[in-house]
Amino acid sequence: MKVILIRHGQTEGNKRHAYIGCRTDESLCEEGREALRGKRLPAVDRVYVSPMKRCVETAEILFPDSEKIVVDDFRECDFGAFEGLDYHQLSGRPDYQAWIDSGGEMRFPGGESRAEFAGRCVKAFRENIPGGDGICAMVAHGGTIMAVMEQFARPRGNYFDFQARNGEGYLLNEDGSWEAVR
Repeated sequence: MKVILIRHGQTEGNKRHAYIGCRTDESLCEEGREALRGKRLPAVDRVYVSPMKRCVETAEILFPDSEKIVVDDFRECDFGAFEGLDYHQLSGRPDYQAWIDSGGEMRFPGGESRAEFAGRCVKAFRENIPGGDGICAMVAHGGTIMAVMEQFARPRGNYFDFQARNGEGYLLNEDGSWEAVR
């Protein structure tokens, strides 16, 4: 099975470069909607989608005629105390500096660790994405896509190698080979 992994379209929080995780259920901003309207992607039968509004709205715009299957564990990371804040708001905070110094590995204060988050996403991907022929899509968050690609993409890369812009992502083949989707 080929899987198109697409990051949701832009939101107001994304424009501010804020940590927008699973606690903030914001919609796409108008610029985000407009950018998605011009995209042409292959037709798919099914779209596996995070339950967050920004992902559901993106899936409706990009794949209007496809069946949508909501997968709760495709939601973004729980950023805990950093939710909704940007770098400037967090700069100088000892808890933020400790998180930065850990390379993003330690648990967000009051939230998830990257390992917990990635484990949740990879488990959901294994349990929901079928094998075999055909093509399906996953519309989720940047972190969700990075976790899946780190686990399944060949050649291997690390988590941060697979960052995707809003409305972009990857086509992941069953053998792990991949290409960027812009």
